[in-house]
Amino acid sequence: MSVKNLISHSLPYLTPSDTVEKALEVLEDYKLKELPIVADDSYVGMVTEQTLLELDQSLKLSNIHRSTDTRPALNANAHPFEAISVAHQTNVQLIPIVEDKQNYLGCVTIESLLGFIAENSSIDKPGGVLVLEILPLNYSMFEIARICENDDAVILGMQCHTTENGTLEVTLKLNLTILDSIVASFERYDYTVKEVYGNNSSNTEDIINNYKLLMNYINM
Repeated sequence: MSVKNLISHSLPYLTPSDTVEKALEVLEDYKLKELPIVADDSYVGMVTEQTLLELDQSLKLSNIHRSTDTRPALNANAHPFEAISVAHQTNVQLIPIVEDKQNYLGCVTIESLLGFIAENSSIDKPGGVLVLEILPLNYSMFEIARICENDDAVILGMQCHTTENGTLEVTLKLNLTILDSIVASFERYDYTVKEVYGNNSSNTEDIINNYKLLMNYINM
């Protein structure tokens, strides 16, 4: 899927002939913090409420050179993940979508991107979440999947990022809501289970501690 499929065609845009006063009114009506400026169907730039509040309300947008300083637009063929990255980096509510030669098609909203994430990452499906902390050299998706499969757990979604201390934090969305058994399995293979979110049949922390006591007893 490309961002073109997530465009919201109901959102307005501004033109260079609009005044600052009109732009502020449109922003207020739609409860937005920024809007694109479009001239002859071509994307010009983005104007923000913060910029407009500093200007004479009778000014036309064509006289605001700062409006073109930041142009967080994406090509219509870009993947939604790229739009999420742009939204995070620029802290905008709307991302203008263009075709070749800056032809303006519309905007993608943060809400539509969140909807895409929910529909395509199994967030809205029943199941529990397990967070593992792993050294980069020890990371093996094959082994993680094997441990899950041995406990009859299916990985519905997975995210991985590097923490400040250099370890990998691997978040697993599983089809199980009771995670006691799989937590014990990961601990048995020396994985650090950092966080557990699910309807456990008993306290997960107690299970982990009891398992460690048992293993210490066996190794005596």
